[in-house]
Amino acid sequence: MNELHERLRAALHAELPAAFELRRELHAEPYVSGKEEPTLKRMLDALPEGSAMERVATTGALLRVGGEGLAVGVRGELDALPILEETDVPWASRNGAMHACGHDVHLAALAALTRAVDRVRAPAPMVAVLQPREETHPSGARDIVESGALRRNRVGAMIAAHVQPVLDAGETACTPGAVNASADEFTVVVRGQGGHAAYPHLSRDPVLALAQIIVAAQQLVSRDADPMTPTVVTFGIVSAGTAPNAIPGEATARGTLRTMSEPWRHQLHHRFREIAEGIARVHGCQAEVRVMHGEPVLVNDARLAEETGCMLVEAAHHMPATLRSCGADDFAHFASVVPSLMLFVGTDTVSGLHSPYFLPGDETVTAVAESLLAAYLAAARVIGAGTG
Repeated sequence: MNELHERLRAALHAELPAAFELRRELHAEPYVSGKEEPTLKRMLDALPEGSAMERVATTGALLRVGGEGLAVGVRGELDALPILEETDVPWASRNGAMHACGHDVHLAALAALTRAVDRVRAPAPMVAVLQPREETHPSGARDIVESGALRRNRVGAMIAAHVQPVLDAGETACTPGAVNASADEFTVVVRGQGGHAAYPHLSRDPVLALAQIIVAAQQLVSRDADPMTPTVVTFGIVSAGTAPNAIPGEATARGTLRTMSEPWRHQLHHRFREIAEGIARVHGCQAEVRVMHGEPVLVNDARLAEETGCMLVEAAHHMPATLRSCGADDFAHFASVVPSLMLFVGTDTVSGLHSPYFLPGDETVTAVAESLLAAYLAAARVIGAGTG
């Protein structure tokens, strides 16, 4: 570990006690997507004074520290989930929302890193990206990208970290290439001809057609997708009818299409539509298919991953070889325009993400902050600022 890394790490650790307290404040008063203004205000109060700040995406902001030149953007998510918390800590949320995905941890670690970079003569400027609406559509990350804010703030690379309970505490995954899947929502409406359940030959049953569509769609995974390309087709909502002795005139299903390949993603949409429309037609029905584009595939920049891996090893972090998931994150929108890296940081909790019991400890705030520091230094090197 070189002298600059040591000085930044010392400055970071000096900020951690305040970060732990900030995390508790954020956790106790969470706000769901689109209503994050109080969280944004608290974060801006916690970040260095006198820094250049730009409001973005309605309830978000970018704050720059460290001078001129190409900057490293570091993302923190502002929003919580509409989950009723069931932990028993004194600082548990009581308002019906909950930071059940670790966003409070990410924000506290981001605050500590921003203050450390501001205190030490750092190798590159840093832009703290306080992003709203990670959990819902429309995506806050997409809005920030489309606003041109990254370009105006001369962001040359983006980094982020996400807590991940499938990893043990002390582990940080730094994986090149595709690490999260695209995630697109679909709605299928099958329209037939309703009638009495005793006279099916006089009807055109949309429920039967939809059932066949659900089964056949799974063959997109087993027979259309390259076996080396992760693909998931999930039907999460199926609804039809109002009476047990009647064939309804319409049946509806909603779900998601996920894959780790951007080219196959578009073919997947096309084939899904073909299957639904074709099966409905065979059953004498009609199918209307709507696909709402969500997050693209999240691709980690190979050089950023390699450089960050070296930094993590120097800092005595244990790093698993790979971690890839068919989960999705709108950080992928940043990765589509600048070299980017998403780290996954192990937690000390057995509860999973989005659980009402999810509650990592202070050690996870420290681990996320140290992982972000390693990625920040690596990104500074990659964008040409050097490390001093």
